[in-house]
Amino acid sequence: MNTYSNKISPEQAEKIKEQLAGAAFDVIDYSLWRAKTSSFQVTYYKSGKILVQGKDISDICGKIDKIVGIENYNAKKYNEIKINSEKYIGTDESGKGDFFGPLVIAGVQINETIKKQYIDLGVKDSKKIDDKKILKLADVIKNSSVNSVIVINPLKYNELYLKFNNLNKLLAWGHARAIENILEKSPCRYALADKFGDENLIKNALMQKGRTINLEQRVRAEEDIAVAAASVLARAEFIKRIKYLEDKYMISFSKGASQKVIEEGNLFIKKYSFTELKEVAKMHFKTVNELEK
Repeated sequence: MNTYSNKISPEQAEKIKEQLAGAAFDVIDYSLWRAKTSSFQVTYYKSGKILVQGKDISDICGKIDKIVGIENYNAKKYNEIKINSEKYIGTDESGKGDFFGPLVIAGVQINETIKKQYIDLGVKDSKKIDDKKILKLADVIKNSSVNSVIVINPLKYNELYLKFNNLNKLLAWGHARAIENILEKSPCRYALADKFGDENLIKNALMQKGRTINLEQRVRAEEDIAVAAASVLARAEFIKRIKYLEDKYMISFSKGASQKVIEEGNLFIKKYSFTELKEVAKMHFKTVNELEK
């Protein structure tokens, strides 16, 4: 089941209700209304939160994004580094908290024209978008921007982690490579990254070209449209790589590091071996301790 949630106003909620003609409406605890169809259900809570759940929610989420996403994005000052029409780079990662699969870091360079296009498309932090829409948006972003996607597959990830012995240093290395790759194609003066540790980590990992830019690191940087676009690119690549591993090993690999992940890890070890686990998983996770038992 896919899910989508957002914080909306009562006026936006009324516009969304108009898009749900034909749905069966009722009320559940803490909600103002709930709409149910054969494919999904939409619940609007008294808190102002809207929640969409279902197997196929891409169409209704697209309609909600058109009503809510654009208004919310325009209401915030996403481009807080005052660069007017000048292009700049946003970077973000995916897979950091997932036991299975790679670590993916992406960078996207945007200008005012691209920024407006992405707002209209409903580009936002990938954690707020279902997988189906992420893959569609990623295709648009790849074809409309200068970008870079750094994929660190599990085997290489485990080698690099032993080298750096610190996840933040590994992340900084990936963010720096994404920035450098974009600067090789299209120079600019600014870059924005999510703040995940000491600000000097990325700066120290940058090479000659990267050290000429003004690098800003901000908590919740994915609220910026460039970083949001990078998060979509990174997550789309993560989704594809997980699917490749599932097809190769004929095992489902869940996201995160839950009890279900431990069960899937045990299944993998039984079918293959504990040694081969490093081909599909991040071996410094505490999950490994559970599997060793």
